[in-house]
Amino acid sequence: MNQWPSGPGVEPPAAAGLEQRDQALLADIVAGNRAAFDALYRHYYARLMDFLTRMLNQRELAEEVVNDTMYAVWTNGASFGGRSKVSTWVFGIAYNKALKRLERERRTAADAFADDFDIEATDADPGAGVDAAELQHRLRAALAKLSPAHRSVVELTFLLEYSYEEAADIVGCPVNTVKTRMFHARARLRKLLSAVVARPK
Repeated sequence: MNQWPSGPGVEPPAAAGLEQRDQALLADIVAGNRAAFDALYRHYYARLMDFLTRMLNQRELAEEVVNDTMYAVWTNGASFGGRSKVSTWVFGIAYNKALKRLERERRTAADAFADDFDIEATDADPGAGVDAAELQHRLRAALAKLSPAHRSVVELTFLLEYSYEEAADIVGCPVNTVKTRMFHARARLRKLLSAVVARPK
């Protein structure tokens, strides 16, 4: 049985096929093909809405930024240089537009993060005596206290499962900066969750 080769930079057939489809759609978009744009829009809409709703904590704003993002894809598709995946390029546009919207609105973004985020063990167990729903609520509250930059790399790597390299492309910083942000984000989350659990009722 043939086995797909593995290693850095090698994608499985399904992922490679999706990327080829995205690149073909983008090429058609650059040529002015409205149907190709509609197809790409449908493909990315749900994922962009999830990502941006967590960043902005307001669905209406997320909807606006999705539209701004896809308008940029429609009008500036020729600027895609193929140095990353199309999805990385699209999410990078969305991330930058969301940051500008956060700055303009001057609001603190809150995340509704998945249940399965893996918090490293601490001396004070954040889950001790806390049911799953309460722990999830406390995790959301802790995530909301992180800076947008720190929350974004947590969400990109844990929820959307981008690699550190891809997350670095999306947020526009070196890979080591992403790793540093992750280190500080996790340390901050551990501290916040431990403090909440230790607080007397």
